[in-house]
Amino acid sequence: MRHVLLLPFLLASPLSAAEVFEAALGRETELPGGKEADGIRGDFVLRSDKVEAVISHNAPNRRANMSTFYGEDGVTPGALYDLTLRGANNDQLVVYSPCGHGHVSYVRIANVREEGSAAVESVTTAAKNGGVFKRHEYRVRDGTQGIFITTVLRNETDKPQKVNTKADFTRFDSTGTTSDGMFWADAINPAHKCGYVTGTLNVTGANNVQDTLELAPGQEVVLSRFFAIGTSPAQAVGEFRAVKGVKVGTVTGQIVGPDGKGVATASILVPDGNKTITAYPDAEGKFSLKLPLGPVELAVTDLGRPDARISLTVAEGSTTAPKVTMQAAAGIRFAITGEDGRPIPCKAHFTPLDASAPKLNLGPKWRAHGCADQYHSENGHFTQQLPPGQYRVVVVRGPEYGHIAKDITIEAGRTVEFKGTLQRLVDTKGWISTDFHNHSTPSGDNVCDTDGRIINIAAEHLEFAPTTEHNRLYDWEPTIKALGLENHIKTVKGMELTGSRQHFNAFPFEPDPLKQDGGAPVWNDDPRITALTLRRWQGERADRWIQFNHPDLANMFTDRDSDGVRDGGFVGVGGMIDGSESQNGPGTDILAEAPFKLSRPAGSLATKASTVREFVWRQLLNQGLRLVAVGVADAHSVYGNGVGCWRCYLPSSTDEPSKIDWAELSPHAKAGHMILTTGPYLEVTTQNGKIAGDDDRCTGGIDLQVRVQCTDWMDIDRVQVLVNSRPDPKLNFTRASHPKMFKDGVVKFDEKLHIPLQHDAHLIVVAIDEDGNQAVGYGTSDYAKMRPCAYNNPIYVDADGGGFTPNYDTLGFDLPVGGLNADKAKAMLERAGLGKE
Repeated sequence: MRHVLLLPFLLASPLSAAEVFEAALGRETELPGGKEADGIRGDFVLRSDKVEAVISHNAPNRRANMSTFYGEDGVTPGALYDLTLRGANNDQLVVYSPCGHGHVSYVRIANVREEGSAAVESVTTAAKNGGVFKRHEYRVRDGTQGIFITTVLRNETDKPQKVNTKADFTRFDSTGTTSDGMFWADAINPAHKCGYVTGTLNVTGANNVQDTLELAPGQEVVLSRFFAIGTSPAQAVGEFRAVKGVKVGTVTGQIVGPDGKGVATASILVPDGNKTITAYPDAEGKFSLKLPLGPVELAVTDLGRPDARISLTVAEGSTTAPKVTMQAAAGIRFAITGEDGRPIPCKAHFTPLDASAPKLNLGPKWRAHGCADQYHSENGHFTQQLPPGQYRVVVVRGPEYGHIAKDITIEAGRTVEFKGTLQRLVDTKGWISTDFHNHSTPSGDNVCDTDGRIINIAAEHLEFAPTTEHNRLYDWEPTIKALGLENHIKTVKGMELTGSRQHFNAFPFEPDPLKQDGGAPVWNDDPRITALTLRRWQGERADRWIQFNHPDLANMFTDRDSDGVRDGGFVGVGGMIDGSESQNGPGTDILAEAPFKLSRPAGSLATKASTVREFVWRQLLNQGLRLVAVGVADAHSVYGNGVGCWRCYLPSSTDEPSKIDWAELSPHAKAGHMILTTGPYLEVTTQNGKIAGDDDRCTGGIDLQVRVQCTDWMDIDRVQVLVNSRPDPKLNFTRASHPKMFKDGVVKFDEKLHIPLQHDAHLIVVAIDEDGNQAVGYGTSDYAKMRPCAYNNPIYVDADGGGFTPNYDTLGFDLPVGGLNADKAKAMLERAGLGKE
């Protein structure tokens, strides 16, 4: 009853006036949210009735994320981290730092006497800044949609001093400069509907301010800037111009379809000189913009509809634009289910059948719902608007499921129904699919939506995906639950610990989102220190997994300082990790004949030498180093570098993702019970029931039962057994040489192979389609060029009863060292009879 009585008062009350507070003592819950929100305990929250912002506090190593800026001075205390409209929780800003970044002397709440305003100041004293005093004040004012930023620069020495006045402003893909000199930025994902604008209001103490300014002794310069926010770049531009004193009027309007419902997906192109700036309507198709006075014509666009135009004259005060009624959109409405009739995550890709049709652009590669020419769905029920025309539409869900392909004709104003059932063709009972290494925007080296990453994982049918953001303990589980995907994906909390050399993935941990980096440890250049730190962080636990990411194996195990001299690498580090990526990205070089290869990148005249990690791994196995191989995507986008290129299969007592228990999986992973694959499902079992990673014994030889399954959009044409890392020509089976061994159904190969052995040997089985691709599964993505390929972690066979002993064969090449260049590599390849680019 108390809440009911208070409700009329609450509805009638305006949002509270401007204020500033430190996010601590329980007020941490008031930190604003959004895709790029980075506030932590101790930061300062600035808010007015229109906006809310976060100014970072002065703490050791305070930075927005890993790769905003590198190096010792790559910290950003006293910077604008987050800015969103009040209550919107829609921050899209990584960082804005006036006059560059670096260490500061202090950050604190500023004493402000102006009514309806609040401020934070960041000061770097002259003693700490080479003799130049620097102060930034961030101020909000009620009624104003942005932040006023005033910078004071003063030379307190007796000599001229150069200072940087260029702001750090990151990270956006769609940016521009208005005809009157303002810099605007659109959200990475336009569907998030947020735009920023920044520019200079006034300068005192200098006539012409460039990116670098020379201050005379005693000279003081004051820069006054405004940082505006809106629901679009065009709206933010209008807010800036209003603050600057440009005469503007407020234009409101609505865009609807023929059914009278708002068109939320439309874009409004506002003319600015000889260019346009984009505005977006809200969920009801309504918009509000501040535009310069006078006549204006606005273009309205929406994918799958003819363009429309709005002509009006902007007057002082408010102007209502004529309502725009757009034609119904052309597109496809999908209803995809599994064999049980339930909605299922999936991916659709679209190929125009008209050769003259323009290239499709459904949205940025960083999101799931419309990226390049694909759509990734969390539940198989979605609509994709498309220009009228003919399309080949393919729906897939990773390499265990079949595909649905149809040629569709879409007429103007019509929505075509696309219904279908994805059949799970490949039987993986008792094993689950996993990828131990992927990223989204909290990692900092990409701007992929986190929900986009999770949908991408579900659409490619990965069942276990640890959270591995760069240099930040993080948890994807809340996003998984928000998307309703808890029955499809299991995660554990973890991180990738990253520096200038060897990177590590490690999990599980417990993040504290109110601490810098979620409470993560700091990377060390010595991988042994980093591995030990990760092993003991938050207390040791039996299921802690630590792996090398995309390792430079020569640096780690043969040449510690990469000077070309063998020094044994970082002695002991192999025993401090649980696994090491042999596959990272779409390469399929497990059968390579040398530890490096030569290539000439497109557009380059120079030949490049690169290490073949799989070959070096095979060399190291023969030295007795039991490195558990891991295959990952290391995804940083949804389209292109998404998940799915390499994955692993692990034994599991449950086939239901929601019931997966990492504590059960961990011993299997550490034992090397993993199959690596770009798609084919490979099973390798000895006559004694041993699997990948196990030890076995035999006399005279051992039998391997090898079975390979493929979905209906891939194949294999070769099965090769590696004995002590060497391809045995007598154990090379191809469709051409052994056609009766290969089949055309889901089961491509199912044979008992006898492996004669007189000495101890580790055995790897490789299944590959040497001329194949995966275009059906990946469309125009680079992954389409990937060959279907799978192999197991070695099975170690003791052939003499004395325990397994490695043979120390280096496969015809010395173990690699640093300093490799194309000339050296070419000479070694020629000596080995392999001198071809």
